[in-house]
Amino acid sequence: MSFGEKIRNARIALNLSQIELAEMVGITERSIYSYEQTGSQPRMVILTKLAQALNVSVGYLVDEEETDKEKNISQEIFLANVKNQYGHRGVKEATDVLAKATALFAGGDLEEEAKDIFFQSLMEVYLESKAEAREKFTAKSRQRVSRKGREQAGGDAPSAE
Repeated sequence: MSFGEKIRNARIALNLSQIELAEMVGITERSIYSYEQTGSQPRMVILTKLAQALNVSVGYLVDEEETDKEKNISQEIFLANVKNQYGHRGVKEATDVLAKATALFAGGDLEEEAKDIFFQSLMEVYLESKAEAREKFTAKSRQRVSRKGREQAGGDAPSAE
């Protein structure tokens, strides 16, 4: 199924008009029409918002072979949030953490629900750790800048007498 067909089908399944979906995503009705009719794809930011509004994963929308609408949707939302807060470097780091964690389950018989709980916890811990690191680093940076400014102004510098 094409990108446009998936958008249209998901929208209709949710009983949304093109106008309603456009309002939810923050784009024009004409854009929705264009996606559905021509299959043109939006930028990643809009694509992520579309997926969230339609309750499907970005992977489902962009991969014509993908049939599982919810595959990795929570991870995609998590990565979108990481990108908004920490940029591309944060996304790369978070993707690496998730990939390594996924490898832990290779060949195992753990139930999907248990895996979901694990990954949800991992994602929450990651965001908390990043927030704490940002706060700690920013506080140290402010102290260094403040100290350097005082030294340049002669406040903490020893006198040359």
